[in-house]
Amino acid sequence: MVELSMAELREITAYAVACAEPALAIFERDCPDDPRPRAVLDEARRFAAGGNRTKVLRVTALAAHRSARTAGEMECEAAVDAARAAGHAGGAAYLHPLAKAHQVKHILGSAAHAARAIELDVGDDRSVGADYLARARGLAGPVVVSVLARYPTAPGGGGRVAELMRSLDASLRHMATDR
Repeated sequence: MVELSMAELREITAYAVACAEPALAIFERDCPDDPRPRAVLDEARRFAAGGNRTKVLRVTALAAHRSARTAGEMECEAAVDAARAAGHAGGAAYLHPLAKAHQVKHILGSAAHAARAIELDVGDDRSVGADYLARARGLAGPVVVSVLARYPTAPGGGGRVAELMRSLDASLRHMATDR
């Protein structure tokens, strides 16, 4: 079991929201009539600022993931990952104290999906994704790095998003050893 305080969950959620927010503009440009990703970011921001973990936060997180499916049906691939980034930001509040690698996506999923959305938005330019990960590293404060270090490394497999998550995971863990 991993020890987690409510203050740490709030910090993880604030980090996830900060990582997801830049991609929201992509989603709203491509899917202007769908408020679901913005709604979950608003709810996650409330929690991070001291509010309760409510059913509304969980419901809006799931709704943002459904909006990703809708964007996919419209063939708006960058918007798919932007919506997933928002959904993962809401899910960050529900990081479980289980020492399992898949829990890392609650911490880093929003950053990885935002990086992929931004890559896709500029024609699948992977250097843009790498630049975004550098920004996400800069957003990660000591609490985020400390919590991440309590979990196993990000799981293998998956596609580009998983690759981005593993890259960010490795660089943040390297930061933890430097502190």
